[in-house]
Amino acid sequence: MTERKPPGVDFESWVDRQIREAEARGEFERLAGAGKPLATEMESTYDELWWVKRKMAREGFSVLPPALALRKEAEDALEAALKAPSERVVRRIVEAVNVKIRDMLLKPPPGPPLGRKPYDVDEVVRQWRERRAER
Repeated sequence: MTERKPPGVDFESWVDRQIREAEARGEFERLAGAGKPLATEMESTYDELWWVKRKMAREGFSVLPPALALRKEAEDALEAALKAPSERVVRRIVEAVNVKIRDMLLKPPPGPPLGRKPYDVDEVVRQWRERRAER
């Protein structure tokens, strides 16, 4: 970490000195991406939140309205349940997402409607058994 800029020293000369010393120490050699253009999105308009969107994409994070996020979670839960190793796990996954769906149906958040109803646990278990028998 570099030291703080001393009082009374011109900012530009202080920064230039820091860069010159780092170059002398070889800290800029063999950097990842050296000689390559900066990654930019091919957008025609400037988006001042580009860095937030890129960080969210890199971290796998998204901001969706609660109903849409639960729709996605319900779809993922159903897929996970159908790939589960045992019936007990299938039931646990489906029952957990059903609790969230029922809660949202009873007290809907702002935004688009959920458009889902709780899954029939026995039906999901039946589908799971069928898929397991096919393997």
